[in-house]
Amino acid sequence: MAAVALEHVTKVYPSGKNGVTAVSDVSLEIADREFVVLVGPSGCGKSTTLRVVAGLEEVSSGLIRIGGSVVNNVAPKDRDIAMVFQNYALYPHMTVYKNMAFGLKMRRVPRDEIQRKVHGAAELLGITPLLDRKPKQLSGGERQRVAVGRAIVRQPQAFLFDEPLSNLDARLRVQMRSELKKLHRRLRITVIYVTHDQEEAMTLGDRIVVMESGVVQQSGPPLDVYSHPINRFVAGFVGTPPMNFFDGRLVTRDGALFFETAGGALQMPPGLSDRLQPYAGRQMILGARPETLDLVAAPEGWMASGEAAQARLPMRVQVVEPLGESSDVYLQPAEGGQVVARVSSQVGVTEGSTVHVALDVSRAHVFEPGETGSNVALNGYGAQTSAN
Repeated sequence: MAAVALEHVTKVYPSGKNGVTAVSDVSLEIADREFVVLVGPSGCGKSTTLRVVAGLEEVSSGLIRIGGSVVNNVAPKDRDIAMVFQNYALYPHMTVYKNMAFGLKMRRVPRDEIQRKVHGAAELLGITPLLDRKPKQLSGGERQRVAVGRAIVRQPQAFLFDEPLSNLDARLRVQMRSELKKLHRRLRITVIYVTHDQEEAMTLGDRIVVMESGVVQQSGPPLDVYSHPINRFVAGFVGTPPMNFFDGRLVTRDGALFFETAGGALQMPPGLSDRLQPYAGRQMILGARPETLDLVAAPEGWMASGEAAQARLPMRVQVVEPLGESSDVYLQPAEGGQVVARVSSQVGVTEGSTVHVALDVSRAHVFEPGETGSNVALNGYGAQTSAN
């Protein structure tokens, strides 16, 4: 296996002044044997980034290194990487065995070595009984395993996965995520994985790289990115359901700092207040994860004293989605919009009723205005992550 590095990589379609920038000045280092997931919405540049690493697209500027060597001018077949596509790209007229052996055969690997490698990979993936079948005789999950097996037998320096689970049903996706993670640990391989599914990214990656508009917004361990989003885009994209946002202004009253919104004024706790003092008097956005909200019996309005770490606001229940142990409750504040709370299913609420929502501000985030407004509540944490 080998490390992979992108140094100020840019890709423009088509090249020239009037082109569209698909990838903009991306710099990434994927360590040897690391599992890195590129995640973001459609059109964010994640698949293009993967394709330039594979050599399927030429970079407009910047360098790509695999195993320490610059590969910008190296043909895809000579980059010593293996790629698994969304549609698996299996030859329909060939058996599973021949599909897995094809790449080795083209490299003139001896027949006995091909047989050994194919059978070894098939046993590892649990597809030995399928070796004589053709792709049309396989289920989606079986085809996905064959595509992975075809990559494994090559023993490349790095594995590239381009949304390989997108065509599977929900239950099989969960199963295959587990299989891929165990496979990575067993083979100790370098993996770059692309997905638009942030839950898939969180469960699979040693590190996730969140992209938007061709730019790396944040890179870090999944739980760190979830708990410490560097800007509003990352906060809203990573997490299901997404983070709730409240428009308002930071104001100072009697020496204390409050977040003032349409529903009232919310006092900031001491540690957070100190970090937010430079932004007093400015329009800001408060962010709260659904699991930091609770439905309680409480007076109407924001609680500004006595319970400074909580805010309580009346909201109308629009939709209740039971998930088993928990439920997602979609609520409408008096000023409009939508708020989502993830609460215990034991909390009895009915659609159309009015409830009081408690907000734990000790776990809140405060962002500057704009779709990619910075998280000013991080207290320097952003230095531990990376964003272009």
